[in-house]
Amino acid sequence: MAQFDLPVPELEQYRPAVDEPDDFDEFWRATIAEARGLGDDVRVERVDAGLTALTVDDVTFAGFGGHPIKAWLVRPAQVDGPLPTVVEFLGYGGGRGLAHEHLGYAAAGFAHLVVDTRGQGSGWGSGGDTPDPVGSGPASPGFMTRGILDPAQHYYRRVFTDGVRAVDAVRQIDGIDPARVAVAGTSQGGGIAIAVAGLLPDVVAAAPNVPFLCHFRRAVQIVDSHPYGEITQYLSVHRDHEDAVWRTLSYLDGVSFARRARAAGLFSAALMDTICPPSTVYAAYNAWGGEHREIDVYPYNGHEGGQAYRFAPTVAWLRKHA
Repeated sequence: MAQFDLPVPELEQYRPAVDEPDDFDEFWRATIAEARGLGDDVRVERVDAGLTALTVDDVTFAGFGGHPIKAWLVRPAQVDGPLPTVVEFLGYGGGRGLAHEHLGYAAAGFAHLVVDTRGQGSGWGSGGDTPDPVGSGPASPGFMTRGILDPAQHYYRRVFTDGVRAVDAVRQIDGIDPARVAVAGTSQGGGIAIAVAGLLPDVVAAAPNVPFLCHFRRAVQIVDSHPYGEITQYLSVHRDHEDAVWRTLSYLDGVSFARRARAAGLFSAALMDTICPPSTVYAAYNAWGGEHREIDVYPYNGHEGGQAYRFAPTVAWLRKHA
């Protein structure tokens, strides 16, 4: 493993032209309006997770299509006053797991909503609880090419909408300060956090860690690892679908969402990351629309990035911005 992408001085100036359809904003405005029009059903059920200093609620809210999405809400017990909240999205293939696996943010004084990813939760970790009831046409294994010929049918249209609805939902729960909601996540979760920050400019902070789902064309050009490799695999079979594939992905690129974000942003990139190449991360970071942005860079790491080393600095940063 070695540094294979652009040198850091070039990464810091990297602002590529990214395909963006003329109706990008209208597409997403209509998508979110449709989901919100299906109602705001939020169910909160207290569960005994064996914890004494923290409380745990099993949350179910209506996502894309009104489909039920699961989440854990973990927060400090016996705390007066509305809490700032971190809404966290998860890495590719993982699920919300078990509640006691998510203690850090709540122990630091935040409410922490851990959002399941529809149709995932069987690749690693302790599992997920949210199906994706929407079908798919021909696709490569994984999630990247599900609905790849039509942006209205693509898997991540549903997932990004679920992310917006997660923020909508947590803002309705007693004990949460709706004006102090941040979004966060690693890899796929970071990509979802960027999308949600672009779709909801009133979130106060976003902390995408080695984010996925940014600058698709660049990623496909310079790495053959999955999940980006699923796009390559699909196009190697469906040679006549190239234009349709890139058109669909142009509605989902994190760079376009980053331009629309207004929150404070704390990114991270790893210079030996062959899953989410650093130039794809910097493309979103350099496009970030918020007035305040920072990036942590790990020169000798791959997709693991900063791992546990990043938690304390992230908490300190969130305390300033959320």
